[in-house]
Amino acid sequence: MNRKYLVAGALLFWAGASVSAQSVKSGIEAWQRSDYSGAVAIWRPLAEKGDADAQFNLGQAYRLGRGVPINLAAAKTWFERAAGQGHVDAETTLGLLLFQNGDQPEALKWLKKAADQGEPRALLVYGTALVNGDSVTQDPILGYAYVSRAAAQGLEPAEETLKQLDQVIPLSDRKRGVEMARQLAKGAPAPTSGPKKAAAKPIETAAAKSPRQAPTKTEPKTEPKPVPASAAAVPATGGWRIQLGAFSQRGNAETLYRKVSGNGALAGRKPFYIAVGSVTRLQVGPFGSKGAAESACKAVGVACFPVPAK
Repeated sequence: MNRKYLVAGALLFWAGASVSAQSVKSGIEAWQRSDYSGAVAIWRPLAEKGDADAQFNLGQAYRLGRGVPINLAAAKTWFERAAGQGHVDAETTLGLLLFQNGDQPEALKWLKKAADQGEPRALLVYGTALVNGDSVTQDPILGYAYVSRAAAQGLEPAEETLKQLDQVIPLSDRKRGVEMARQLAKGAPAPTSGPKKAAAKPIETAAAKSPRQAPTKTEPKTEPKPVPASAAAVPATGGWRIQLGAFSQRGNAETLYRKVSGNGALAGRKPFYIAVGSVTRLQVGPFGSKGAAESACKAVGVACFPVPAK
């Protein structure tokens, strides 16, 4: 079945769509009109009957709290149902959601499935994990191949990560990685080059972002350069924060903050735990401008985005 998404506010062309597909499309059209409840009402019966596109879109609605209350457990369930049918964007979004919430091993399982189908965000995150040996058997050459495939699709964070890898991986290994990437692009099984010693400084990726609007397939923006620790050490003021996740348990938000609090980009900032119904949002700030928040967000190395301080 053709995939149905919103891209930059416009619908893709629909060729030979079934009655069910047209109903999913009707839900997308309702979503475009900001009729979120109407969109959910269209998608729910289709999702319950097993339509993977409807399941993915319904999961996005629950994740964002549009047309329904925010319910990350329900969002995860619908993403899992769609991902179980091989829905690539559901696999990617589920993986990024789990990654953001600290469940890296489970996240990488889904991201690998999406990466094996050529999804660029999944290729980048999983490839970076291979380079660093994070929750997977370390294989820098295969990791380079994955990141190369993502960069070849124009994913700007992948292009930036590839530049970092070029500084730490020997030329002979990079050539092997490029050849692996060609094999993977042709559908050949992923080869393994065997574990090697990690780079002295782990490679970080800023690609672990779940889409901010649903149902959608977002294109990444140009990555600002990381904020040096010395530049972030001045007293923090301003009207912006970065949001690093929404958690069903506050303890998970506190755990994530402890993991990132030592990053120089967050020097002088403090955490904010915002309760929204049964969900706790982790925000860190303040920052003087949206641009400063975006730069710090990218330097943190986990999924986040700037939000106005309230």
